[in-house]
Amino acid sequence: MGSNIQVGIIGLGKFGLSFGNSLAELGHQVLGIDKDHEKIKRAQHVLTNVYQADIIDKTVLNQLGFKDFTHSLVSVGESITDSTMIAMYLKELGIPDVWVKAVNEDHKKLLNKIGVDHVIIPEQIAAAQLANRLAIPGFIDYLPFDQEVVLQEITINEWVGKTLREVNLTNRFNTQVIAIKKAHENKFRYIPRADDIMKSGDILVVIGHIDMLSKIKA
Repeated sequence: MGSNIQVGIIGLGKFGLSFGNSLAELGHQVLGIDKDHEKIKRAQHVLTNVYQADIIDKTVLNQLGFKDFTHSLVSVGESITDSTMIAMYLKELGIPDVWVKAVNEDHKKLLNKIGVDHVIIPEQIAAAQLANRLAIPGFIDYLPFDQEVVLQEITINEWVGKTLREVNLTNRFNTQVIAIKKAHENKFRYIPRADDIMKSGDILVVIGHIDMLSKIKA
């Protein structure tokens, strides 16, 4: 998501509200809708604007200005019918980037068929993150646009005395170093210099494909 976005969130349960809260903390404008009064009360001090309304209504979405939003998230619980219909309305309104929380794989397939841009199954994401943390040393997170592309910490051992230019991760492993923390420092430095000499205990944060990262012996 870009630096100047307007997001409409439909459904303010745990996932929708948490998603909106994270965006609001980053300084983005977030509008939330739900038909449940209690959920509206919880969200009114978190999001930019909140409205209690029938969310299965294309007219309401239009009146609230959703056609002008850059992004929208649909998170309406277990109703496959409701979330699919709302997603279709949002695409018809011309919102460029529509995200929808799916409840299962069949729901995901249906949403993909109607042109939803991003389909999320939160339980799968959480399970994949846990599995990767167990299986991949230094695993930080994987990226939403490709679940095979991950962020990982690598502790320097075999590369002591070498520079990033010499180990040439970009060309050898199609992997990019985005930060480094020297063994004697407390903070990471982003976009490290190619001629920095690495020492034992230095930590790199890299981004790359899981298969390539597994081949790296630092």
